[in-house]
Amino acid sequence: MQVSPQKLLPAEHRSYYLFGEDNDSLFEAAEALLVEGQADALCLRVDVSELERIEVESRSQGLFGPQACHALVRNAQSATPKQSEHLLRLAASVAPENRLILCAPDITWKKALHKKILAESKVVSCEFRTPSASQFQAWLKAEITSSNLYITPQAQDFMFERLNGLKAAAKQLLERMALYDNQEGIQFDLALLGALLGEHAPQDLDDFCHAVAMKETRAISLLRQLLVNQQVSDVQLHTWLSMRLHGLLMFLWHQRMGERRPAQAAGLFGAASQLVAKEVKQWSAPELMDAMKKFTDTEKLLKGASIEARMMVLERLVFGLIREHD
Repeated sequence: MQVSPQKLLPAEHRSYYLFGEDNDSLFEAAEALLVEGQADALCLRVDVSELERIEVESRSQGLFGPQACHALVRNAQSATPKQSEHLLRLAASVAPENRLILCAPDITWKKALHKKILAESKVVSCEFRTPSASQFQAWLKAEITSSNLYITPQAQDFMFERLNGLKAAAKQLLERMALYDNQEGIQFDLALLGALLGEHAPQDLDDFCHAVAMKETRAISLLRQLLVNQQVSDVQLHTWLSMRLHGLLMFLWHQRMGERRPAQAAGLFGAASQLVAKEVKQWSAPELMDAMKKFTDTEKLLKGASIEARMMVLERLVFGLIREHD
C-alpha cells in the first residue's frame, strides 16, 4: 500500500518504506515515525550493515517487562543482494508492538529491492518527490511566518534562490536568524541576510553574474571591484557565477523539453528567474557545456593547481566566457 507523506502519521502500521529524491523531507518523516506513539519504546537508528542488531533488540525482553522496539534503517538503497533479502524478511515479520522504517533516498527505480518492497503487502510505502520551486517557496514562507521574523521581499527571494529545496538548511538558517533577532523585531534585509549566510555583497555579485551572462565587457571591471575593493572571496565569486550559468543550462534544457515554466523547473528564483529569458539568448547549449568545463578547470586552479594570482585565473575565466559569441 502506498500513501502520501501527509498521511504517514499517526503511525498505524508495522513496516514503512520511504523513498524518493527529497532527502530532507524523507528523513524528517522517518524520525517522526520512529518516535511517534509509545514514549517508552526503544528507538534504533542503524545502517543496512547492522540489521542483526534490530533482530537482537526486538527479541530481547526488558528488565521490567516487554518493551516495544522501533527501528530505522537509514540507507536501504545501498543494500547488497544478501542484505536486501534480510530487509524483506524483517519487513514482512514485524511484531504488532514493533515498528520498522526503511529509508531509501535516491534509490534506483529499477533496483530489485525497490520493486520487491513495493510489492510486499505488509509494507506501507511513501514517495518523497523533489518539491517544485513554488512548493518550496510556499513551505519557506510558512516557516518564516511561524518564526515571527521580519524579512524583506528582496531578502526572501534571495533565500528562495540560495536554498531551493534544502529544507534542513533553511530551518537551520531560520533558527540562526531567530537567535540573532532575539525577539527584537529586527528587519532582515538582503545585506544582513547575506552576512548571516556568509555571502558578501550579494547585490553586486548578482550584478556581476548578470553582466557575464549577458557577455558584457563591464564584467571584468566588476570582477576587479568585487575582489579588490569589496574583498569578496574568489571561491564565493566562482560559486555564484557557476551556479548562474548552470541555471541557464538547465533553463535551456527544460525549454527544449517543452516545459511550460522552464525557469521554475530549473529552480531559478529572484533576479535569476526574471533575467534568464534574456540571458539565455546570448548562449548556445554547446557554449554552456563548455562553460561548465571551464568552471571545473578553474576550480582546480583556485584550489592550488596553479601558482598564478587568483585574480588572473578568474579574469581569464571571465574573459573566456564573455568573448564567446555565436
